[in-house]
Amino acid sequence: MKSNIDQLFQRKNKRVLNVYCTAGYPKIDSLLTVMNALQEHGADLIEIGMPYSDPLADGPVIQASSSRALENGITLTSLFVQLKEFRKQIHVPVILMGYMNPVLQYGFQRFCEDAKAAGIDGLILPDLPIYEFESAYGPMIKKSGLDFIFLVTPETSEERIRKLDELSNGFLYAVSSSSTTGGDKNLQDQSQYFSKLKGMHLKNPVLVGFGIKNKTSFEQACEYANGAIIGSAYISAIGDASDINQTTKEFLDGIIR
Repeated sequence: MKSNIDQLFQRKNKRVLNVYCTAGYPKIDSLLTVMNALQEHGADLIEIGMPYSDPLADGPVIQASSSRALENGITLTSLFVQLKEFRKQIHVPVILMGYMNPVLQYGFQRFCEDAKAAGIDGLILPDLPIYEFESAYGPMIKKSGLDFIFLVTPETSEERIRKLDELSNGFLYAVSSSSTTGGDKNLQDQSQYFSKLKGMHLKNPVLVGFGIKNKTSFEQACEYANGAIIGSAYISAIGDASDINQTTKEFLDGIIR
């Protein structure tokens, strides 16, 4: 049986928009409001960031949102409480993105089971090594019926890209440059890398992330890949928004309309 993410890419394999939001941000209970706004105004996929105090790949905007969420009191336990019945409202695929430390503290198998029970479709854990995925954690993820998405960068060898593609399900996350999220990046500088990925005829669809922040960068990413991931720009937009729904509409209209 095809996963929700697979079904999404069957229906739509171009200009797929994945939007990242931080759980517990801007307020402890903002998540469902944010998710409903994203679904209503054009996000094809929602990526929920699980706040962590020592992130590896997050730029200053997402780090600040995580710090604020942690100050607000978000935990994995409270996140799953918030997600308990989200599928009554949210129909687009939803993935959780975060780091191994909090997940291991929660209990990896318990985490996978609770994620699946809540209605989550997939996971991104950037600091989970291939070896540990294959030997220990991958079987638990698979048993829970969750897709797992690996990241590749411009420095990733072709052999390793093929390996990560083979191990991934749902899609492959193509990091646009070897730096943190957000910031000013010219995607055209990476055209050789994106062209290489496109020419490899990978098993999974490819979404480009890091530095996608407006219509121009979204369109550039979509020239080479099946779509793109927006995080920091959206987080910045809703940080002090008085009306998250209206702000989300204006933000997404500026990207995809």
